[in-house]
Formats: sequence, C-alpha cells, structure tokens
Amino acid sequence: MRIYGVTGWKNAGKTGLMERLVAEITGRGYTVSTVKHAHHSFDVDQPGKDSHRHRVAGATEVLLASRNRFALMHELREEGEPTLESLLQKLSPVDLVLVEGYKRDRHPKVEAFRAETGNPLIATDDPTIRAVASDTALTIDRPLFDLNDTKAIADFILAEVAL
Repeated sequence: MRIYGVTGWKNAGKTGLMERLVAEITGRGYTVSTVKHAHHSFDVDQPGKDSHRHRVAGATEVLLASRNRFALMHELREEGEPTLESLLQKLSPVDLVLVEGYKRDRHPKVEAFRAETGNPLIATDDPTIRAVASDTALTIDRPLFDLNDTKAIADFILAEVAL
C-alpha cells in the first residue's frame, strides 16, 4: 500500500492541505483513504445513542451501520495506542493512503509550515520529510511549495509514490 504523510505543528495547515489533496487526487481518478492521528481522547459517538450505550456497557467493538456508511469503533481498554502499521492493515485497498500527523513514524511526508505559528521547521532534523509546503519563503535543502499550491504538491506526492 502506498502511504504519504502530511505533518507539521498545530495550526500549520495540515488538515486544510489534507482536505485539498484528497479532493485533487481523487479528482484525478485515484482512490484515497486517510488516517488522522489525534493526541487526545476523542469520541465519534453521541451520549445516549444506542452505539454509545453499547460501548459504555463494555463492548470492545461496536459496528454502527446504515445504508450510507458504517463505522467500527474499537475501544482500547488495555491495549494502548495502536501503531500506524497496525491501523493501515485495517484499511481496504486503495491507490494512496494520506496520513495526517504521525510525525515520528518513518513514512515519507510533506511538512505544512506557517510562519505565524512561531514553531521551528521540523524538516531541518527529519529526513523523512521530503518537501515543505509553506506560506513563506524558506531556504531548505528539499523542494519547497506554496502551501496553497495543491496541484503542485499533489503532483510531487504522486510522483514520489509512482502513481
């Protein structure tokens, strides 16, 4: 499975770039799935709904299904946080998986960078970052793209994964 990441500090533009890349790449006829890392507890369930009640009662997995979609929730009661590799194995085959976050994992990535956040450039010390998408001019040793030039960033990623 081909995977490529979008990484960066908080408020660097990762989610917006991911959204635009998914639209651009699927618009070219490729299938894309995404994996998003959250650094905090989150809930896709609504308190009081049946699926939430099942999970709170102790179910390890709850599969919620309709004719439009299904969602499988797996409660990590004692297992700890799953690795990116183990999560990728749960996905159906697609042309490309775009991964948001997981900056410490070793897959190739584009770093989203906004000067206004005041954070340092991650790419300086991370060879897995193959390019930077920025809102400001930078002097770096790898390709630099305008953060809003989705087409050029998509071209770069697709070339990197041989699609």
